[in-house]
Amino acid sequence: MEILDATVIATAVPAIAASFDVEAADVGIAISAYILTLAVLIPASGWLSDRFGVRRVFLTAIVVFVVASVGCALAPSLPVLVGMRVLQGAGGAMMVPVGRLAVLRATTKADLVHAIAYLTWPALTAPVLAPALGGAIVTYASWRWIFLINVPLGIIGLIVGLRLVAAVETPPTSKPLDWRGLILTTVGIAAVVLSLDTVRSDGTPWTAVGIGMGIGCIALTLTVIHLRRTAHPLLDLTVLRIQSFRNTATYGSFYRMIITAVPFLLPLMFQLRFGWSPFVSGLMVIALFAGNVLIKPATTPLMRRFGIRTVIVADGVLSVLCFGAIALVGVHTPAVVIAAILVISGALRSIGFTAFNTLAFSDVESERLTHANTLHATAQELFAGFGIALGAIALTLATGIAEGLGRGPGEAFSWSFAALGALMLVVVAGGLVLPKGAGAAVTQR
Repeated sequence: MEILDATVIATAVPAIAASFDVEAADVGIAISAYILTLAVLIPASGWLSDRFGVRRVFLTAIVVFVVASVGCALAPSLPVLVGMRVLQGAGGAMMVPVGRLAVLRATTKADLVHAIAYLTWPALTAPVLAPALGGAIVTYASWRWIFLINVPLGIIGLIVGLRLVAAVETPPTSKPLDWRGLILTTVGIAAVVLSLDTVRSDGTPWTAVGIGMGIGCIALTLTVIHLRRTAHPLLDLTVLRIQSFRNTATYGSFYRMIITAVPFLLPLMFQLRFGWSPFVSGLMVIALFAGNVLIKPATTPLMRRFGIRTVIVADGVLSVLCFGAIALVGVHTPAVVIAAILVISGALRSIGFTAFNTLAFSDVESERLTHANTLHATAQELFAGFGIALGAIALTLATGIAEGLGRGPGEAFSWSFAALGALMLVVVAGGLVLPKGAGAAVTQR
């Protein structure tokens, strides 16, 4: 529900603009407001769950998200929609990481592999389903239904949460909130997210991006210095001393960045190069979702049989080949061949995400789960934003090179996917530095 709302609104921008009698570019603030609120508030989710309890924060977040969704659907103007999106982002920032924390605290190491597999599935499917779902809703109904579909989902989540989450509650603590850490983190993340949001495949103000990224890097550097010195840090960075978690926070985040660029580039390629409609393009991207579903029953057996290290390395190598295959498709490539390649790509996405997410918490002690989970969620949100920017930058550079060489615009997409394949070699290298027994505590291998 939360991940879907971060992406599905993009397909409704023209309809929202027409409804409010504004320019389509003006509606972009409704997307940015949600993502920005989500990113800057996630670091505080760990302290809130420790202070007020996982159950209370999680269920309150669901209510806030659903109420804000109704507010978005009923918004009479763009400013009201933006305000409701901010409230929605606040609910999402608490709902997803705190919900995952509830699962992690209630799951034994032996069952962690299965739990992570279920937790990973929505993160993979939502961005893939969003283009087709959003296109269908806008085409056959009203853009307001994009938000109203959250109401039944939220009610179901609230009822189930009321029944289940109480069993995994832990006594709240009274540690003070690290205000300085929160302010520094907010400034740093906000600067980075806003900079990434200005990156466009059709033109980017690079000076503004550079200034924003510079401010973000300075603020985040000061954040790290502060977090390492304070007694009760907002984020406990010592969890990075755990090799398996550190590998996920670095190479796993890099993997997420590359993979996130794919659903961004594919619809553009299908529409601009192949001449397909937005709805048909969205339907083809659902092939990624099919791969996610088909391979899901095999992800856990694969890790138990071969180990997480081997699975990550093999998945990275096969992903490189898959990117190469996508780079080779053209206007005359049969649709069934394109769909088959995307199904394989979707299967590899599922395996890779599940492997890294399982590795992340395999060696983390229960008393450090809150900080590990919060740091993991923050990194995921940031690198998902990096992924969109990466796709836009790759396409911009490739387009410039293609025009300089007198090639057609279609070449730019091929080179963009080839570049993503080359970057995936970094993930392969990250897998190779892992010890052979990485994650053995959860795979029981």
